[in-house]
Amino acid sequence: MEFDIHPEIERSSTLPGSFYTRQDVFEALRERVFARSWQWIGHASEVERAGDAHPFELLPGLLDEPLVLVRDEHGVLRCLSNVCTHRGNLVCTAASQRGRLRCEYHGRRFGLDGAFESMPEFEGALDFPSAAEDLPRVATADLGGQLFASLSPAHPFEDLVRDVHQRLGHLDLAQLRYDEARSRDYVVEANWALYVDNYLEGFHVPFVHPGLARVLDYRNYSVETQPLSSLQVGHASATGPVFEPAPDGARTDPAVAAYYYWLFPNTMLNFYPWGLSVNVVQPLAVDRTRVLFRTYVGRPELLDQGAGGALDQVELEDEAVVEQVQRGVRSRLYRRGRYSPRRELAVHHFHRLLQAALA
Repeated sequence: MEFDIHPEIERSSTLPGSFYTRQDVFEALRERVFARSWQWIGHASEVERAGDAHPFELLPGLLDEPLVLVRDEHGVLRCLSNVCTHRGNLVCTAASQRGRLRCEYHGRRFGLDGAFESMPEFEGALDFPSAAEDLPRVATADLGGQLFASLSPAHPFEDLVRDVHQRLGHLDLAQLRYDEARSRDYVVEANWALYVDNYLEGFHVPFVHPGLARVLDYRNYSVETQPLSSLQVGHASATGPVFEPAPDGARTDPAVAAYYYWLFPNTMLNFYPWGLSVNVVQPLAVDRTRVLFRTYVGRPELLDQGAGGALDQVELEDEAVVEQVQRGVRSRLYRRGRYSPRRELAVHHFHRLLQAALA
């Protein structure tokens, strides 16, 4: 399964329309990309106290992998499989603070490190217990309280977020507070990759987002790519909140209204002067996607201003155009387009990463 994306953007054509409509491509990406990627799983505050356990599914609708976040008596945070190693029942079905995990099917117990502790009625079982009775541990990472996990990491987490640390490491993400009222889910009737394509370019801003275009300086809108991520820097056009200068020694960009980070394949970290908007693009079907918006606020007095204001309106405008594109790429007459070398650098980069994963 190959899609030819030329390494030189000036010579390359985009992904063909069939990429966004083929079921076999969608299924291949499930295992080759998402099962091996780092996925945002929530905030550390969800398991704040010793003994806390928080069950969840990794990428519901696509991977549907049952996992559980736990914090042990020493304060160590872990992510474990939530499937009992006896007969496959879910071990933890609701958030709790019991200090242990017990399967309610046959009573098997586990510690918060995943280690098997006890099991009734197993007298006489040979070579029991063994390490196979323990709950498998899942790789986890923490970015200022934002938690990520991977079932089988294709690369270290640091490779994914290195530029975030270098550019914005001076920001105190731990002081941001979750704002439930400003957090919501959207369902978009389009392929997940079309939504990412749209996110990765500011090319459409003057045409699709008139409100956003008034507060951003489109002429100075910049794009940078890293091996597994990309960054779009939105400079303020006039008045409005901007980031304060970074401390000495840190990289500083003048009059920045927003830093838009994309982490391969489907996570967006949108930094605004008021805080952080985490967006997670969750594939549900070849032409259906759920997008999570999670809001973390540090300076509430700056909300609803500048590039970080009216995010709901911007999202609805994006949804409308992405759903139109999904209808368009189904056309028997459409094949593929060309990239703008100046404005679609990050889209080309994304497509090259997908090509590599599928090759």
